[in-house]
Amino acid sequence: MELTRHQQAYSLITGLLFSATVLFSAHTFADISPIKIESFKVEPESWWAGMHNSQLQLLVYGKNISQFEVKLIHAIDINLVDVNASQSQHHLFINLDLTNAPPQNLTIGLYDNNTLIQRIEYPILAREKESKNRQGFSNKDVIYLITPDRFINGNSENDNHPDMLEQVNRADKDGRHGGDIMGIRKALPYLKDLGVTQLWINPLLENNQPQYSYHGYSATNFYNIDPRFGSNEEYKSLVEEANIFGIGIIKDVVVNHMGSGHQWMKPYGLGFPTSSWINGQAKWQQDAKNITYTSHRRTTVQDPYAVALDTAEFESGWFTDTMPDLDQRDPYLATYLIQNSIWWVEYAGLSGIREDTYSYADKAFLAKWSKAVMDEYPNFNIVGEEWTANPITVSYWQAGKNNKDGYQSYSPSMMDFPLYEKIISSLNEKEDLGTGLINLYEMLANDVVYANPTKLVLFEGNHDTNRLYSLLNEDMALYKMAMAYVLTSNRIPQIFYGTEVAMTSPTKDRNDGAVRADFPGGWNGDNRSVLENTNLTATQVDALNFTRTLLNYRKQSEAITAGKLTHYAPQDGVYVQFRQAEDETLMIIYNKNEQVVELELARFQSSITGNEPSAEPIIVKDILTSQSYSLEQSLKLTQKGVTILLLSSRQH
Repeated sequence: MELTRHQQAYSLITGLLFSATVLFSAHTFADISPIKIESFKVEPESWWAGMHNSQLQLLVYGKNISQFEVKLIHAIDINLVDVNASQSQHHLFINLDLTNAPPQNLTIGLYDNNTLIQRIEYPILAREKESKNRQGFSNKDVIYLITPDRFINGNSENDNHPDMLEQVNRADKDGRHGGDIMGIRKALPYLKDLGVTQLWINPLLENNQPQYSYHGYSATNFYNIDPRFGSNEEYKSLVEEANIFGIGIIKDVVVNHMGSGHQWMKPYGLGFPTSSWINGQAKWQQDAKNITYTSHRRTTVQDPYAVALDTAEFESGWFTDTMPDLDQRDPYLATYLIQNSIWWVEYAGLSGIREDTYSYADKAFLAKWSKAVMDEYPNFNIVGEEWTANPITVSYWQAGKNNKDGYQSYSPSMMDFPLYEKIISSLNEKEDLGTGLINLYEMLANDVVYANPTKLVLFEGNHDTNRLYSLLNEDMALYKMAMAYVLTSNRIPQIFYGTEVAMTSPTKDRNDGAVRADFPGGWNGDNRSVLENTNLTATQVDALNFTRTLLNYRKQSEAITAGKLTHYAPQDGVYVQFRQAEDETLMIIYNKNEQVVELELARFQSSITGNEPSAEPIIVKDILTSQSYSLEQSLKLTQKGVTILLLSSRQH
């Protein structure tokens, strides 16, 4: 005998081994009290009234949820657009129109034959004042990149968690070490004193993987902070506290892939919400070893001669078997990812997004995603990672670029890998006709291919690159030249945690565990502490003082943060740049010579005096040493390194 759907639901519920909570509502469609089934969950967990995009997609999931009918029980000016099961009996997509909706507690009912089975209480919140007009990171800022597991362990009690697979093992360079959100909060006074104004933190989302989970790029929950780092509430508190110190927070977002430990991937879980949630889904479901890996051929999405097969192999392939590749062409997933990014910005009060592996995701989706974020927050900023030495490839993805194929991006910024790599090679190379500083000079001339080169983020290193001081052969003069170039460029500068104390690493191939080594003093028992300024080496003190001096000068320098850049072709191992604002001129001299150099100044007269001979001596101040002196016909450079001179205030 076939049971009715109502009888099946009733039998299922009465057989469950938990106590039911009886709820009453004057607005139910049947005079039967609902039974609350705790296993049904909703993502995102909340939303806001008055958003630019008034359409909201809710992903509601739980065992056999597709058999129920969805109705709005209590809703003020909210319309139920439609409900889609989309090939999964355990997932529902509920689409709502919030165009005229005020803040409220929305009540959604799940029904079986007009019998209310469960009520879902869903908060539609009021937005923070001026949330839409939040200011994203800009040229006024200096970004400090943190790998949170390796920075500071502020709360040892959350090192391990009973629901998380990997435990702390500080002896393992590729294991979890215990750094957390509380550690970052404890470092805020130090970071303010250093001169930092933005923190880019490697992903803090849950990464419940059996091993190598510390880096954060294998998310197993898109809406929860990993409990070994803290909680959602702690993350929000970090942002609020950082803002008090004049520091914004940039979230590291990954839309290309997730972790293989996500409940969508688990055979005993609820499965995928749709049949096209990840690339190669059908093949993987039949054979978990049947995976197509990405070719990493980034140019195939721009190449006018590329065949579709090559493009698909790049875009649709997985990074590794532990990082399933998301299929952003699925409209439900696309909306899920867009809403997730916006939810975190609004919930936590963020000032920027750094988007990982930018070009690996579907490029039509990337345009839609970046536009959706920037439509919500017109003054916001997004920086994408396109790891290539070719500026043409990078420029394709920046907002405002007039691409020949008509592709339009809305991400204002990109990471400037081409200029970063040229800094390292140019400083290391012998000075000759076609090597050394001339290549750095010529790479900067490639700014003509960018829609807005000043919005690029230039860095001295990150969590994927070997340490700057090591790459420059532990030459402090070269280190200071590289740091000065990044921090005085016409870019948005970013430095990696520990670079300010010249942290080191191997230099050949990838050395992730060593590159992301523990910040000195971040753990109880460390024999050196940067925060406490104890037992630092002479090299560490030198690097720290240099970085702090330059960062804090930069904060009040209009010439650096908004001025014009002029540079002179390098000669004899000396490269000169000028940064000029209305009342401030900086002369920045990069000198690779070991011996004393007499730098003739006539060549630079137009930048020094504005094409008019000065009737009075030009008084300059060395901002690194605080010494002042007058410029003569030439300038004696007594040692290799960087010199930054503030010329006496004058109109240019």
